[in-house]
Amino acid sequence: MSGKVAMVTGAGTGIGQAVAAGLARAGYAVALIGRRADKLEETAALAPGAKMLALPADVGDPQAVRQAFDAAVEAFGRIDLLFNNAGVTAPPRDVDELSVEDWLNVVQVNLNGSFFCAREAFRVMKAQKPKGGRIINNGSISAHAPRPKSAAYTTTKHAITGLTRSLSLDGRPHDIACGQIDIGNAETPLAAAIGKGVPQADGVVRAEPMMSVDDVVAAVLMMAGLPLSANVQFMTVMATNMPFVGRG
Repeated sequence: MSGKVAMVTGAGTGIGQAVAAGLARAGYAVALIGRRADKLEETAALAPGAKMLALPADVGDPQAVRQAFDAAVEAFGRIDLLFNNAGVTAPPRDVDELSVEDWLNVVQVNLNGSFFCAREAFRVMKAQKPKGGRIINNGSISAHAPRPKSAAYTTTKHAITGLTRSLSLDGRPHDIACGQIDIGNAETPLAAAIGKGVPQADGVVRAEPMMSVDDVVAAVLMMAGLPLSANVQFMTVMATNMPFVGRG
């Protein structure tokens, strides 16, 4: 993938950090978007010698997103891949107890932020020569089934599926492919509690099986490595024995 350029959001921690480092090791130049510059620098240090550019920005701020994409193009010349990954959760609450502020924060980052980044990626990919590129949205298992007390997160992840389908359709004339990866129980600091015990649909608290975040990296690299004439529209990668398929 030498010469390819990737943009990763939420690149300072967790899945975003692991995927950004994996892309860099695979030969991509990688632009890193995240709120905290120090965390982005930690990510860059995971792939010594690679071309990595830290671009501190809040994906919920459309102007900051525009500036980050412009900076990436100025530095690397083009963008071939956007891993649209940044996301946040809200405290577990029944809907009537979920604050408006928490709801709006999740929507702003997970949905609006994904749109703002996809919008800029489209702008760049349509204009560059050769034109085109690939967008991979992080949808999450919650794009299919909710965890208890997760209305805000689950709603935004269902919405990402609609965004993915629209981008995939609208990207056809411009050689822009869009797919979605739905991830279940990857071992990251954010998901650590799942391996210790989380509420299930029947009210029982139970520890769930986890998978290595390296498995997510391998899946994203496989999707990213396809020619633009082929696309993984949706992929689910999950811990094999997690309670997802079956009656909950």
